Amino acid sequence: MNTKTTFAIGVMSGTSLDGVDLVYVKFTKDDVYNFDIIHATTIPYNKEWKQLLQNALFSTSDELESLDVLYGSYLGNLIANFIANYKINHIDFIASHGHTILHEPENGVTLQVGSGKKIAAITNKKVVCDFRTQDVKLGGQGAPLVPIGDELLFSEYDYCLNLGGFSNVSFTKGNCRIAFDICPVNIVLNHYVSKLGFAFDESGKIASKGVVNTLLLEKLNALDFYKKLPPKSLGLEWVQKEIFPLIDSFEKDIANVLATFSLHAAMQIAAIIKGSDKVLVTGGGAFNSFLMSQISTCSKITIKQQSPKIIDFKEALIFAFLGLLRIDNQVNCLKSVTGAIKDHSSGVIFYP
Repeated sequence: MNTKTTFAIGVMSGTSLDGVDLVYVKFTKDDVYNFDIIHATTIPYNKEWKQLLQNALFSTSDELESLDVLYGSYLGNLIANFIANYKINHIDFIASHGHTILHEPENGVTLQVGSGKKIAAITNKKVVCDFRTQDVKLGGQGAPLVPIGDELLFSEYDYCLNLGGFSNVSFTKGNCRIAFDICPVNIVLNHYVSKLGFAFDESGKIASKGVVNTLLLEKLNALDFYKKLPPKSLGLEWVQKEIFPLIDSFEKDIANVLATFSLHAAMQIAAIIKGSDKVLVTGGGAFNSFLMSQISTCSKITIKQQSPKIIDFKEALIFAFLGLLRIDNQVNCLKSVTGAIKDHSSGVIFYP
């Protein structure tokens, strides 16, 4: 049996703007794919970068072009430092998600900044990036992209649930992989707790002291997005248009907002995953014990805690895996997930 071994770096920046996740991973393949995360770290954004990326939605096309190059330089230098700090010698490629600025697939638009050309020039390595654009051009949502990794790397779970800026889920139904965004999570919770001077609500302690606003909860649960059938995906612009104005019109107390939105998210998530305790939960929300208890209560299941490395770095790991599939010209975008007209191999490859 021939075993193929590949070493890659995966780079991920999520909508919650916690920071840039970097993983150095070894992939092996014989009959199945296996992985070993060798090194992993998160580089938090400073205040300037956080504001720049948050406000980029309102930038002109020229400003976005400049940001693409500037952010590509930023990522390239982060990766170069990561390589130097861990004395990494063998790298077959780097796969970068970039940072999503705009995601409106219904209008044929998705934009992730972080120039792959710039990253390749700085690191002197092959780079795979821009994984979403091709799928949108093929009529898909361009998201979620992680499910192919869920299917091939985490097949022992019935549901793979990620609790990041948004919650998304993937699972097998019949012979198809189904995946979609469920609801916003940290992108909303972090927004409101920041008004108290915190980056996030550690363990959901502030939310646990709040009182649920039942009228606001009803309004949130009644949003049209939740009635749509998958494939479906969410973006920051939807939150700014639909969620923030709704919350602000019904509730001013931050603890009450956090309590209400946590229950809202738990209810939406529980409606999907109920009936199985084989649930892999990853993303920063997995450390929010108040939110996790709400999900367990609403879904009536017990969710086992995963290793911190998998919780924190699963998405960066899977983007490295998407890069591997792209370089091998294997399918990494599933039409059953995104709604594209066909399965395909997505991502643009840049050489140093």
